[in-house]
Amino acid sequence: MEVVGAAQLVNLKGETTCSICLEYFTDPVMIIECGHNFCRSCITQSWEGRDENFPCPQCSEISPRKKFRPNGQLGNVVEIAKQLHLPPERPLGDNLCEKHEEKLRLFCAEDQRMICWVCRESKEHKTHAASPVEEAAEEHKVKLQEWLRLLKKEEEYILESKVKDEEQCRTLREKLRTEKQKMESQYEKLRQLLKENEQTLHRRLEEMEKKITMVENANITRLSNQITSLNALITEIEKKCEEPVWELLKDVRSTLSRCNDVKPQCPAIVKIYKVTVTLDPDTAHPQLLLSEGGRRVRGTFTAQTLPDTPKRFTRFPCVLGSEGFTSGRHYWEVQLLQEGAGWHVGVAAESVNMKGRFTLSPEGGVWAVHVYNGHYKALASRETSLSPREKPHKLGVYLDYEGGQLSLYNADSMELLYSFLQAPFTQRLFPYFYLWTGADLRLV
Repeated sequence: MEVVGAAQLVNLKGETTCSICLEYFTDPVMIIECGHNFCRSCITQSWEGRDENFPCPQCSEISPRKKFRPNGQLGNVVEIAKQLHLPPERPLGDNLCEKHEEKLRLFCAEDQRMICWVCRESKEHKTHAASPVEEAAEEHKVKLQEWLRLLKKEEEYILESKVKDEEQCRTLREKLRTEKQKMESQYEKLRQLLKENEQTLHRRLEEMEKKITMVENANITRLSNQITSLNALITEIEKKCEEPVWELLKDVRSTLSRCNDVKPQCPAIVKIYKVTVTLDPDTAHPQLLLSEGGRRVRGTFTAQTLPDTPKRFTRFPCVLGSEGFTSGRHYWEVQLLQEGAGWHVGVAAESVNMKGRFTLSPEGGVWAVHVYNGHYKALASRETSLSPREKPHKLGVYLDYEGGQLSLYNADSMELLYSFLQAPFTQRLFPYFYLWTGADLRLV
């Protein structure tokens, strides 16, 4: 007969332990949706106060209803496991190096993990910067708390967006009901003459209602999922900040990585991606005068005598930024010192036609906001008029390359002017500026 080893007994204990209370299962039940098991009292307490969307504490899968069933067979296995002599587990608080059995007193900044003094002197870590775990924990705790503040602000912004979307859909439905009542009243008076027209209008209204419902469901579901995800991350960080030094640092890299993966929607948060942008003099049209250092540009009437380099715009008074982007998130700001007749601000693809005419739209390799004689437009595939609440004196430009998003804001109030979404970014993108005579812009 095969003898059960210590490792197998430890595995058995893990399989018969509730992941919430970390004790043997008591009255075990199984969540129908995902199949994970918990003590009845543990999962009931975990879902307390919820009326819908019940997350599994182990895999986070959402169940639409509070539904689980008893797992009597697992309960029998638990009783058997309790009767077995399990080997003692190594205490979690000894914090010893697995390799050298020494105390983990240092934190390697490059590898983002705790090490002992022996590890510090090894070839693997000798050239790495290291600090006492207490100092490293305090430093990472500050970072996590800052992310906690930003993520809570992000959650608050999304909640406000959700409320606004719901209110907008309610308003649309109310208008729809009013139109239906008006149409039905007229129909009663002109039954014979308007019968065919009534049927057509009904179909259109039903299609509109379906579209409104589809948009509402998609938006609410998306925002609800984002809130759930942010809640989970915020809860994780709050718990992380309360953990002992060694526990806090164990998976801190993973936690910070998930923080960086959060796609911000709150305008105030995009500023954390701010970069320094300078202008490339080799691309500047002869009628554009650049300052020393490439941080300011002014549109002039008189053309300068400049070498006709391959990168220089010769048809339109444009200039590009010195650095292009092929990935990541980036944010920069432009001060509008003088508007002149008008300007464009946005990004342009590397392939934009610098020697001739090009379409001022994404099809021509340009994603930008256009102002001419005080009228604001987005240079989308179909030009879209904009009506900012207040005239911007400083613009914020936010580029999410992988997300296919370019958004422009009034940088002082962070009012969103326009967003290009699901843009097919496949080339290197450069900050783009188009200035008429008298326009004066400065990068800040």
